[in-house]
Amino acid sequence: MRHWVYLLFFIVVLLTSCRKKEDTVFPSRENISESVFASGFVRAKDQYRAFANTSGILKEWYLQEGDEVNPGDVILEISNESARLNRASAQLARDFADQRENKARLRDLEINIDLTKAKYENDSLLLERQKKLWDQGIGKAIDLEQRHLNFENARTAYNSAKLRYEDLKREIAFNEKNAGLNLAISQSLESDLFLKSKVKGKVYALLVEKGEIVTPQTPLAVIGSAEEFILEMQVDEYDITKVSAGQRILVTLDSYRGEVFEAVVTKINPIMDERNKSFTVEGEFVNMPETLYPNLNFEANIILQSKENALTIPRSYLFRERFVLDTKGDTLPVAIGIKGYQKVEILSGINEQNQLKKP
Repeated sequence: MRHWVYLLFFIVVLLTSCRKKEDTVFPSRENISESVFASGFVRAKDQYRAFANTSGILKEWYLQEGDEVNPGDVILEISNESARLNRASAQLARDFADQRENKARLRDLEINIDLTKAKYENDSLLLERQKKLWDQGIGKAIDLEQRHLNFENARTAYNSAKLRYEDLKREIAFNEKNAGLNLAISQSLESDLFLKSKVKGKVYALLVEKGEIVTPQTPLAVIGSAEEFILEMQVDEYDITKVSAGQRILVTLDSYRGEVFEAVVTKINPIMDERNKSFTVEGEFVNMPETLYPNLNFEANIILQSKENALTIPRSYLFRERFVLDTKGDTLPVAIGIKGYQKVEILSGINEQNQLKKP
């Protein structure tokens, strides 16, 4: 029984001494920084999900995941017979509307103009002769009236022939232009059957299988830069006003445990995501890991300010943001500076000789 009493006493003394040791501390000199925590994922620069502009059946993949691409390279082909037939129909309409194909119609009207002009000129001469005879008292009034009527009819026919010619020219020009536009639209729609890369980079993912039906709302592939990557992170609305472009970022990735990479803030998206009350902040690596992939998770600390050789204490030893307790039980007022995640800078009020305990 006495043995157990001694053992219990020893444990109590040990715990008490350990607690005193753990709950006291001396201020120390070290580097300190204030930062904003953020988390996010890596994405390739210029990364985007590719969509087709038309519907159809996925006919063929021309590239595979991991292949490099250049702007304009064809990634896949979609089968849509309707688009092909529309293009062929538009081509026929364009050929039919070509002015060269309508030369015969124009020539017929030109011949008609020549004929009506000749008749108009002839009837004009006959009218003048009849008038001279009438002035000399020769001929009948009905003959003069007939010549005048013939002249008027010939003039009307001549003017009408010219108008029909001009109307046909305008009609042919309009039809040719309209058919050309329809052909251009059909060719554009047919070209939409081939999905092309917009950037120089890599095909990271193919999202549909050959033979599947696709629409303009179906994402088909993920494409982005093969060499440059962006850090896309979420910053809480309470911290966003402290963040600005150019600030240093310390990044840790699950794929590179134990390593810290430096980056810099490059962009702050100016609108808040209402669902999670955060802003999207982008950064770029200063020293990039050797191998990266899109969608890798990371955690980051955006450095707001830092100081070397600062007098610091653990934040848990500070209470009411301006007081500490020494081992004598005295409350000492202090002025603080930078507040890190675990440490806080002491500007005045205590020094390295003051032993403190937790409040």
